[in-house]
Amino acid sequence: MTTLISTQALQLDTHDGFLSHELAFTLRQGDRIGLIGHNGCGKSTLLGLLSGTREATSGTIHVARACRLQHVEQHLPAELASLSLYDALLAPVLEQPELHWRVDSLLAELGFDLETAQVPVHSLSGGQHTRLLLGRALLQEPNVLLLDEPSNHLDLPSLLWLEQFLLSWCGAFILVSHDQRLLDNVATRSWILRDSRLYDFDLPCGPALAALAEADLAAAARHAAEQKEIDRLSASSARLALWGRTYDNEDLARKAKTMQRRIDKLKDAQSFVSDGAPWRLCLRGKALAADQLLALDELDVRAVPASPVLFQVGQLWLKPGDRIALLGANGSGKSSLLRLCWQAVQAQEERADLRYHKAANIGYYDQSLRQLADTADLSDALYPFAVQNEAARSQVARRQALIAAGFPYARHGQTVATLSGGERARLLFLGLSLASYHLLLLDEPSNHLDMQGKAELGQALLGFAGGCLLVSHERDLIETACNRFWVVADGHLEEWPDAASAYARLSAEDGQALTPAARVENASAVLTDIDVQLERLCELEQLLAEDQARKPRHQKPSSQRTWQAEMERLNQALGISS
Repeated sequence: MTTLISTQALQLDTHDGFLSHELAFTLRQGDRIGLIGHNGCGKSTLLGLLSGTREATSGTIHVARACRLQHVEQHLPAELASLSLYDALLAPVLEQPELHWRVDSLLAELGFDLETAQVPVHSLSGGQHTRLLLGRALLQEPNVLLLDEPSNHLDLPSLLWLEQFLLSWCGAFILVSHDQRLLDNVATRSWILRDSRLYDFDLPCGPALAALAEADLAAAARHAAEQKEIDRLSASSARLALWGRTYDNEDLARKAKTMQRRIDKLKDAQSFVSDGAPWRLCLRGKALAADQLLALDELDVRAVPASPVLFQVGQLWLKPGDRIALLGANGSGKSSLLRLCWQAVQAQEERADLRYHKAANIGYYDQSLRQLADTADLSDALYPFAVQNEAARSQVARRQALIAAGFPYARHGQTVATLSGGERARLLFLGLSLASYHLLLLDEPSNHLDMQGKAELGQALLGFAGGCLLVSHERDLIETACNRFWVVADGHLEEWPDAASAYARLSAEDGQALTPAARVENASAVLTDIDVQLERLCELEQLLAEDQARKPRHQKPSSQRTWQAEMERLNQALGISS
């Protein structure tokens, strides 16, 4: 197969040391490569080296004449913001009239209609930005695409579109992403950038990471055996050197020096073992003995109080142990719902349409990361979280937590404003981990996490004892952590029985309404296990009894009828006579 790009001993030095050290690899025609690594390891830099926008400290990059390469960066150039989508797409071939026809055909291929083509670029969504960047690259008819985190900030429909585009792409590509599902579905080869080294596997992302983990275990075992031999030889060398000095025996001293040279060679050839991640994400939670942590009842969700209604919520609630995925397109109002809930908690507001348990300790992750005061230093920024935990309240405890999270002591005087987006996210998660919550409201918590961080977040939520309402477009995170699925569609909040049906609802393009799952109050269609059905029946009986015990003017006849109808269905399903 034709080689398009090859490198030898590629190295880039930074003020912190080697970002990449003597990398050697080959990109062949048709290669579908996922480039994987933690934040800050140099993935974007490597794409910059291959595209020629950055220069290596040493080493060579050979690009074949047949290689037509296009670099699709993370962000649109600032000068395009004021242009219409059509003009921004036309700009790369403005001086090539013979290619202008291609712009019109690309609009349809990228899913843009003529009306959207005249919209200013600054008004487009994240998914539309990604399509525009891809379109600008495709106009050059490349056979190699360098894609730098194109899935960042995409909603699920846009992510599914990107996946289909890459599956149908006939050329080669190198895709940087922290979305393991996307990488597994579209890439057949994986490059893992870690410890300034590149590990090459002819496997998709998941199997490649498993193979690397096995290689790490084997390397650790070899390293331990080699270290044991080095320790044995070091003891022998020291003993011979001591005898040589004690008895003035040159032969013993010479043997000790020979043995030391052998030790030095063994150390130079010793198996490399990765340092691994400096910090593991964790969340502390506790279950509250309560029927409901959060209840929504005929709630209108708006971006701000005076703005139009984005969607309406009928009657839904969240119980201890519920981990709910809140899904929908960008701009549909998901973040507005979480913000509305948090504002009610902060204001200790009494509302009929939005109720939360007064004894619940509720935490909130804001995707804009504005919970952290810009002017506070790192230790002080953690105090509002640590104050809830006596063990973490002291200055010493907070500093120790910062060091464990990869913030060295010398940086503790920095203000939050000087941190990168990834570092701010890590600091906010560190704050959440210092407290203990009954309910977490998480708004796009994976936006600034690398693949390992996302996996750790999924496992942390899976083991979280409280309740959680999660806004995310990360399919692996959703499927790992969540047991209920709410979808914003057609101006309403619907509940669906599983992730697959929720995705189908989002990606439906024919306008035909799918049948949603029964909501919590009509959950018998979802429940199949007898024990769960019995538990639900008991819960409904309690709700009905409590409501009937109220004064007539405070009762909810419509809810009572709904509960009684569901109780009848459950009785029939369980074979219980009324």
